[in-house]
Amino acid sequence: MTSTHHDANVSASVCTADPSTATRVWDQLSDDARMSRDEPLVAGLVLDLIDGCDTFAESLSRLAAARIATPEIPRHVLTKEIHAVLSAHPSIMDAVAADLQVSFERNPAYPNHLVPYLFAKGFLGFQIHRVAHEMWNGGRVMAASFLQSRVSEVFAMDIHPAARVGSGILADHATGIVIGETAVMGDCVSILQGVTLGGTGKEDGDRHPKVGNGVLLSAGSNVIGNISIGDNAKVAAGSVVLFDVPPFTTVAGVPAKVVRVGEPDVIPAEDMDQSIAR
Repeated sequence: MTSTHHDANVSASVCTADPSTATRVWDQLSDDARMSRDEPLVAGLVLDLIDGCDTFAESLSRLAAARIATPEIPRHVLTKEIHAVLSAHPSIMDAVAADLQVSFERNPAYPNHLVPYLFAKGFLGFQIHRVAHEMWNGGRVMAASFLQSRVSEVFAMDIHPAARVGSGILADHATGIVIGETAVMGDCVSILQGVTLGGTGKEDGDRHPKVGNGVLLSAGSNVIGNISIGDNAKVAAGSVVLFDVPPFTTVAGVPAKVVRVGEPDVIPAEDMDQSIAR
C-alpha cells in the first residue's frame, strides 16, 4: 500500500488504543495464520503462537517470552509473568493492536498483519516495553530491568522502563533506538532506526524529550534534553535537535534548524516522507 494523507480526526481514531481495534486485529491475525499454513517452515510457529492461543494476550505472552527467554528465566516462566501483567492491564492490548495496525498501514513491505507481528523486532520491542513499564510502575524494578536488558540484547533497542509511550507507534527497522527514563512519546508516532531520545549528560530529574502526536523521527536523528517536539512535526534524518520544535514544523541539520512549516492536514508519522521537501 502507499502512504496517504489523513485529517487529524482520522489519525486519532486509527492511533488511539481501542478495544474494538484489538478484536479486529486479533481476528485478522487468525485469518492471516490460516493463509500461512501451507508454508512448512513456519507452520509450527503459527500453530504455537496463533492457532494454539485462545486470546490475543495469550499469543503475545508466548511470542514475547519465546524471543527473550534465557536459561535462567525460561520461556514458560516468562509467559506466565507477561500474561499476568497483560491480564491486570488490559488496555495494553488495545495499544498493541493500534501499533500493529499502523505498522501494517505505514510500511508497504508488510504483506499482512502476521509478518510484523511475528518478525518485526521494533513492534515486539515496544510491546515488551509496555509490560516492563507496568512492572516498573508497580515497583517491580528488577523484573522491568530484566525485560529492558533482554530487549536491548536481542533487538538492539534500549527503552528505559519508566519511559511513557503512546499508542499507534511504528518502530521501523528499530536497530539502535534509545529512549531515556523521563522521555514521553505521544500517539501516532513513527520512529526509525538509530533514533535517540536522550538526556544531556549526568543531570537527574526530568531530562529527556517530550514528543507529541503524529511526529516522524527519521533515521539517525538525535533529540537531546528536556525539550518538546510539537504535534505533527518532522525531524529529518541525521539531525541533532537541541531546542523545542513547534507543531507542524520540519527541522534538519546539526544542530537542527527549521527548514519548513508544514500544513495542518499532513501528519508526518503517517505520510512517512523522510525528505525535507514537504
